[in-house]
Amino acid sequence: MQKAIIIVAGGSGSRLGSDIPKQFLKLKGKPILFHTIEKFYHAYHDMKIIVVLPKREVIYWEELKRKYHFAIPHQIIGGGKSRFESVKNGMSLIAEECVVGIHDAVRPLITEKNIKQIFSAAEKNGNAIPFSPCKDSLRKVENGKNKSVPREQYVLIQTPQCFWWSKIKKGYFADEEPTFTDDASVFEFLGGKINLVKGDEHNIKITYPSDLLFAEALLSIKD
Repeated sequence: MQKAIIIVAGGSGSRLGSDIPKQFLKLKGKPILFHTIEKFYHAYHDMKIIVVLPKREVIYWEELKRKYHFAIPHQIIGGGKSRFESVKNGMSLIAEECVVGIHDAVRPLITEKNIKQIFSAAEKNGNAIPFSPCKDSLRKVENGKNKSVPREQYVLIQTPQCFWWSKIKKGYFADEEPTFTDDASVFEFLGGKINLVKGDEHNIKITYPSDLLFAEALLSIKD
């Protein structure tokens, strides 16, 4: 089955203390988004790669590609007011059945091995949502009170979240619901059963300065 990835790049960089959107910040000498695109391209050279950017950043992206001689084939489309709308715009560039993944642009540490595992599971089961187990103790806070809850009953969800295009597209061409926090919640709203697959603990979302330092250190070790 053909494969496609929608990479959603709408971060601001404010929590990193930067005026530059975080997908464009340098990681090992080049923009984070370059690393992310490269991972999917190296996993599947024939994969359709769609990058969703805020419209105001498209010109800057073109400048970065020229500056770094970035030539991996991909399509660009403008984002919407919400993540849901941005993914919907990306979905509009797909016209035939495939396994489609939706991935956060600022998760550049995803491995090619894990990408293949997730896409293979989705092709077999209709969808695949990567997770990592909770390592810390958890407490539920409600109405000014808190209590311990069993961490074994909870997992941390990652991306890429992958689906058969025919099974997920209906959700993205309907109205957005307040319960939509990620692509799995959209699929669940359609009545779909979520298939969880083991992710990679290093597949973090770069949000804070410490995340960027961790990513730099990890890539230095791999080099």
